[in-house]
Amino acid sequence: MSRTAIIVIVVLALLGMYGCSSYNGLVGKDANVQEKWAQVQTQYQRRADLIPNLVRTVQGAANFEKSTLQAVIQARANATGINLNADQLTPENIQKFQAAQDQLSGSLSRLLAVAESYPQLRATQNFSDLQSQLEGTESRIAVSRNDFNSAVKEYNVSVRTFPANIFAGIFGFSVKGFFEASQAAQSAPTVDFK
Repeated sequence: MSRTAIIVIVVLALLGMYGCSSYNGLVGKDANVQEKWAQVQTQYQRRADLIPNLVRTVQGAANFEKSTLQAVIQARANATGINLNADQLTPENIQKFQAAQDQLSGSLSRLLAVAESYPQLRATQNFSDLQSQLEGTESRIAVSRNDFNSAVKEYNVSVRTFPANIFAGIFGFSVKGFFEASQAAQSAPTVDFK
């Protein structure tokens, strides 16, 4: 065997080992993104599961504005109607998912703000407990989204970094989308102590 053939075989063996290592690394990072996505979905589902109890509590404790309750119910239906699996985490799909969740967040915020006008509702233990659970769930959602974004960042860097990007392209690994701040978060809230 010639020296050139040995060099070619060694180079091909090194490339093969690097390719296997790159592939296995991408698979691990993709699995991590999938796990973090599942955690995000779990927290959003937790919030969606609390909403019917909140709506029933509000309906039972006050002659409440029907349009506010209907907006919450419709927003919940829209938010739970968008189901993404980990293979569909494109930036566009994440934006659609986030828009539906933001609509639900806005409806819940309006519901809780209007509820402040009903002292008998605020005084009920069920409403107080549900409000506390929703606040805790919103915190969990924020943590899950941050964890997801960290996992996506690590994955996307691996997919886009040379020479791993060559193997990522060959094996079908593509960039995944991030959660971004909603348009509503861009405006600072007005504080009025009148």
